[in-house]
Amino acid sequence: MRRIGLGSFARVGCVGTGAATVRGAAQLFAGSLLALSLAVSPAAASLESCLPQMRAEAVKAGVSQRTVDAALANVPYDEKAVRFSTSQPEYKTPIWDYLAFLVDAERIADGRKMLSRHARVLEQVEKTYGIDRHIVVAVWGVESDFGQFRGDFHVPHALANVGCSGRRAKYFRSELIEILKIVDRGDVRLSDLQGSWAGAFGQTQFMPSTYRRLAVDFDRDGRKDLVNSVPDALASTANYLKNAGWVTGMPWGYEVKVPAGYRGPSGRKSKVSVTEWGKRGIRHLDGAELTGAAKAGLLLPAGAEGPAFLVFSNFDAIYTYNVAESYALAISHLADRLRGGGPFQVAWPTSDPGLSRKERLELQKLLLRAGYDIGEADGRVGAATREGIGKAEARFGMPVTGRPGQRIYKALGGR
Repeated sequence: MRRIGLGSFARVGCVGTGAATVRGAAQLFAGSLLALSLAVSPAAASLESCLPQMRAEAVKAGVSQRTVDAALANVPYDEKAVRFSTSQPEYKTPIWDYLAFLVDAERIADGRKMLSRHARVLEQVEKTYGIDRHIVVAVWGVESDFGQFRGDFHVPHALANVGCSGRRAKYFRSELIEILKIVDRGDVRLSDLQGSWAGAFGQTQFMPSTYRRLAVDFDRDGRKDLVNSVPDALASTANYLKNAGWVTGMPWGYEVKVPAGYRGPSGRKSKVSVTEWGKRGIRHLDGAELTGAAKAGLLLPAGAEGPAFLVFSNFDAIYTYNVAESYALAISHLADRLRGGGPFQVAWPTSDPGLSRKERLELQKLLLRAGYDIGEADGRVGAATREGIGKAEARFGMPVTGRPGQRIYKALGGR
């Protein structure tokens, strides 16, 4: 389902040195304009050539001509959306970094406020769908910071770009048609469709096809509006998890202790009874024996030296939301923290823990103060920030990782 970066227009090239021999300033200017018009990138030209077909496909699928014209009349080429759709990120975030900024003190505090502010709606959602309200609020917090961040892309334009030039173009074209149908039905205004390059949008980031299947009008105003209606967004998320196989009353899982040097089976999919895990030496954190007939998998996100978890089918339901175990663990852990639980008892196997969002923002300010040109300090760590971190690490004689960890943060003066 999901997230990101600002779109850009196509870059244009320039003519060769022969242009300098064109006689007359007027001719030179005209030649430059011609060069600019001819030097539009092939990808941008491809977008222009395929847009008419895309518009025709939408109308044939039942989208009104009015909506098609409003959404696809002037679609700029978006280099970032196309690039994100055709390449995998080079930098892989360690699990302890991922959890540090997704489940930080600020998000926990904000989540508890949301639980109080929307208590009545959450009670109704929990009663209707049988989904733990803390899980629903955790999804809301991770996906959009409780509605504060919707995404960097105008979704119809992003989908048109990746539907013309990206990987899985046919899939993205179908998602474009779905989102135009959402506008046609009057559920969401075209101007409100801000989201990810891949098409996810709304306060809990639904793909358009998921929106069609599972979005609900919980506030009963006649519209399924996951952008502007908190009740619709929360209830739709609960409806999604119910359809993903959530079992009411069952936990997502819990932290356990593995014996020193454990080399036994593990993995979310390798489920056996809790009693069987007990026979393999797995124990509750307090050392008590594990017993029970429920099927669980043993999750070791950082290997046997880090925190370990027995995870049940509800963890799998959360996993489907973004198809990543690290994501499912973040949602599960945030939900536990919202209901009053503490941090994991076993530490991550690293001497350089990750940074919260507040610390990431401060790290960027420290890098700028030290003279590293990383662009704007916005708390979002991208390639420019990682490059600046790498240069700072080299200056301090540290291994160059480009990673936003506590070590470089403190070396630059962070507290």
